[in-house]
Amino acid sequence: MDEYDNNTPSHGKDNFPRKILSQLRGSNGPVHAVTYSASPGTYILTGSADRSIRLYNPIPSSTTTNASSTQASSFITKPSQSPLTASPPAGRLIQTYTSHGYEVLSLTVSSSNATFASSGGDRAVFLWDVSTAQTIRRFSNAGHTTGRINNVIFAGVDDSLLISGGHDTTVRIWDVRSQSSAKPVQVLGEAKDGVTSLVFDSQGTGAEVLAGSVDGRVRTYDVRMGRLVTDVFPGAVTSLCLTRDGKTVLVGSLDSKIRLMDRSNGQCLRTYGGVEKGSGDVGAAAGGWTNKEIRVQSVLGGGERWVVAGDENGAENSNGEGRVWAWDLLTGRLVAKLGVPWGPGGGKVVVGRDGKEKERKNVVSCVAWKDSGFGNQFCVGGTSGVVTVYGEA
Repeated sequence: MDEYDNNTPSHGKDNFPRKILSQLRGSNGPVHAVTYSASPGTYILTGSADRSIRLYNPIPSSTTTNASSTQASSFITKPSQSPLTASPPAGRLIQTYTSHGYEVLSLTVSSSNATFASSGGDRAVFLWDVSTAQTIRRFSNAGHTTGRINNVIFAGVDDSLLISGGHDTTVRIWDVRSQSSAKPVQVLGEAKDGVTSLVFDSQGTGAEVLAGSVDGRVRTYDVRMGRLVTDVFPGAVTSLCLTRDGKTVLVGSLDSKIRLMDRSNGQCLRTYGGVEKGSGDVGAAAGGWTNKEIRVQSVLGGGERWVVAGDENGAENSNGEGRVWAWDLLTGRLVAKLGVPWGPGGGKVVVGRDGKEKERKNVVSCVAWKDSGFGNQFCVGGTSGVVTVYGEA
């Protein structure tokens, strides 16, 4: 399959979004977190290594669209053209949020869109007011004791809880409504290594927390019944994504595999990624999907029709572009492998410890899918510091 599959003229009727709609610029470092606002999913929040959070409208203004339409069109339709000479139009920056003292690693938006929460290297969870750009609360006292907080999610009725997981191997549950943030409601400390990913299941018992960890475990806590179920994986767990009915969960791990797991019996229903060229698999692609060293996110998209993931390797060309992969959820067939451009200016050359120049890869580590509103759309971010938004042609 062509490296720039977004440029292939015919894709049948899968409707997978391959067209680059815009790029969200302004970050002064790698982007570690991206998420859409709640329904109708009009806006995108990004969290960066520059300690800032930015709110964007991904649809370019009319003047930007008109000025960039020729460049954007040529970028999409000519796979031989270098992205260094054709930049997609820029999305609109709405607001910048600055209270973090360290890199931002995770973002979660409330269902009302009035608040969002963030976490990172601060060892604290920040609760924000969207309109005023001010922090409402900081959950830090008696909180995570060492290292960074890798993930934070809203949970409970009316988003009454925040759940955080971090490098200190604990999962902590915080009551948003409480006037005191001195202590978490509950601390779950069974992990033997850092907690990388969290999801909350409100379908079954209505109170199950799933936590993925570097120790290669996914732990399911039924906090009402006081029950713990542990599933073991061959590599550190880097990503979790729960289906809407809560019956299956998508698990990414550092063995370059993404697995769809049946939560009732722990059975692996389908495996995605890790395919080498010439293997005979219908999803075979040069180099295969790679996740061996860093946290790379994978999500469900298109009404749970596709599995979409970033890639810690750059694209297979000379300019160090990034790439994003998509598979059919039911068959495991590779649907798309898209090149992710650097953005204006192209990739930066860095100097290694040996004093020699080395080309930096555009590692795509975070992905978010627009789950509401009109049309299929998703966005990706990573080391380039630019978030690229894809939609239907």
